[in-house]
Amino acid sequence: MKHFDYAGVIHFHSSFSFDGHSPLTTILRAANKNGLDFLMLTDHDHLRARDEGWERWHNNTLLIVGQEISPRFNHYLAFNTRSPIFYPKDAQDIEPQKYIDEVNAQGGFGLIAHPDHGGAPMFHVKHYPWNDWAVTGYKGISVWDFMTDWQSSLQGYFKGLLSFVFPAWFLSGPKPITLSRWDKLNQTQKIIGFGELDNHASIKKFWGITFIAFSFERAFKFISTHVLTDEKLSGDGPEDKEAILQALLAGRAYFALEYFRKARGFTFCVEQEDALYQMGDEFKLGGKALLKVCLPAKALVRVMRNGLLWEKEITSGFSRQVSEPGVYRVEIYLQSYGKLRPWIFSNPIFIR
Repeated sequence: MKHFDYAGVIHFHSSFSFDGHSPLTTILRAANKNGLDFLMLTDHDHLRARDEGWERWHNNTLLIVGQEISPRFNHYLAFNTRSPIFYPKDAQDIEPQKYIDEVNAQGGFGLIAHPDHGGAPMFHVKHYPWNDWAVTGYKGISVWDFMTDWQSSLQGYFKGLLSFVFPAWFLSGPKPITLSRWDKLNQTQKIIGFGELDNHASIKKFWGITFIAFSFERAFKFISTHVLTDEKLSGDGPEDKEAILQALLAGRAYFALEYFRKARGFTFCVEQEDALYQMGDEFKLGGKALLKVCLPAKALVRVMRNGLLWEKEITSGFSRQVSEPGVYRVEIYLQSYGKLRPWIFSNPIFIR
């Protein structure tokens, strides 16, 4: 079955947030310029953009409005709720299960944001990790967060300057602890993974010079999330929003650093007899099953099974027979400027 690949950005803040600095007009213009099909806005603790009619197509980019529930720790991205959910940003004793349940009670769904965010102590950036893994009812977790990854490179003034000027060169990919946790979670339940940006277009001052720490035109060149829909988007805002969100919730998604090379054209599937299974699918191993990966360029393919390396090869087309059940996902590393760089990370296929 043919699927349609749409690229977007999840988790960012407009000037509707207390710490956002770009109006939506500027953000949407940048999204159009970067060829993004959809944006999932998550301003802090409200849905003002939706209330003011921004949730719709803007030229070639569909804006979907959610919110970031953001007490001191355990930040949560909520979508499809009827009303905003608010907790003070300095509140440290709020049980996240409370707002996970509240989001679900409103008919929405939620995603755990930047679970292993460590901040940047040298530059006075606080840490905002998720610290309660006893919770239930969430649908997914951020596996690769641009800000978490980039801020981890800020380990000195000179290196920090280079990292600001050439951020993509300093991104190391999802943290091993995050990947390991995601793999472990997927052994007992289906937890979707996604990439997030968490950009605020923050205004900074350094050595007397005021500047924007990542305009959206620049930030949109980094980590995106692709979803695969069954039908081509129609141009109807509410209908297309539902199609994108349902594809994401189904796990029919991958996320990528697209600065060095675009990722569209990537496919990951398993063929068994006359059936074709995509990311997010679950099936029982019965006949001859063939795992396939196709890429738009030659790269290092790493196939992971139950969190452990199963096979690897430098190729643009990978095919292996599957003889054991397991949770299979793919990591792709691109050779660029003399270094293997993290490129594409898939959601799993569940073979029982």
